[in-house]
Amino acid sequence: MSATLQAPVDRRAPSGVSGRVGLAFGDGLLVARRNLVTLTRVPTVFIFELVQPVMFVLLFRYIYDNQFATLPVGLDYVQFLMPGIFVQNAIFGATTTAVGLAEDLKTGIIDRFRSLPMARSAVLVGRTTSDLLKNLLLVLIVIGIGYLAGFRFENGFVPAVGVVVLVLAVGFTFSWMFACVGLALKQVEAVQAASFTFVFPIVFVSAAFVPVVGMASWLQPIARHNPVTVWSNLARYLSSGDIGIVDVTTKLPVDTFEGLVLKSVLWIVALLVIFVPVAIRLYRRLD
Repeated sequence: MSATLQAPVDRRAPSGVSGRVGLAFGDGLLVARRNLVTLTRVPTVFIFELVQPVMFVLLFRYIYDNQFATLPVGLDYVQFLMPGIFVQNAIFGATTTAVGLAEDLKTGIIDRFRSLPMARSAVLVGRTTSDLLKNLLLVLIVIGIGYLAGFRFENGFVPAVGVVVLVLAVGFTFSWMFACVGLALKQVEAVQAASFTFVFPIVFVSAAFVPVVGMASWLQPIARHNPVTVWSNLARYLSSGDIGIVDVTTKLPVDTFEGLVLKSVLWIVALLVIFVPVAIRLYRRLD
């Protein structure tokens, strides 16, 4: 009896740039599918992620309503609050990227991925893509909760879609930032502590929940130049128009629509240019 030998399959990486990008994208989609399937098998993770933004909406809407004299005349607090909640929810939701990577490192699945003939960036692309899709579902649910609390998109459908796109872009950006945290610290407990230690100051020292003009004078310059303030103000403009970003002191909008769009895009692009290569480099240097 004769045995038939099969020639080994050539699994070398593509030499061209387009081939490498295509391989990374295809492998990334496979990893994203794996992450989404994992989420459906452990639904409690998603449920607890949803509880947090619901808590923020209800607490800020009904506890701090009527407490601020710094809101623009004619703007209800819920109209001011919800765009900031959308941005805050995207940033907080991105912390799961760091936790998920730390969990995968702990269970050894990352080592198995690294032993396979797949693009090095696929694990990170898959993780950030699956978290992007999860954040889309979360933001739609939070919008529904906001509508129940009295929020409305007053500028129509297209600006409302713009808010969703902005929020997803922010969440995607922070997913890559937190990917660096997860790969650098590796331990789940350390990752959780570091993520929220970073997130709380950047979110709360901003115009996400309250106008900058009502803060302590020494905090106002920091809050005004915080990218979370820029993103929150752009979301407010898209939601309510000029009235959403009026300064009660000067009675004028704090920025123009074009200025907010430009600053938002520049912040997102700059952060991605910095943290995407860093995350890939950290992944390649894993022991």
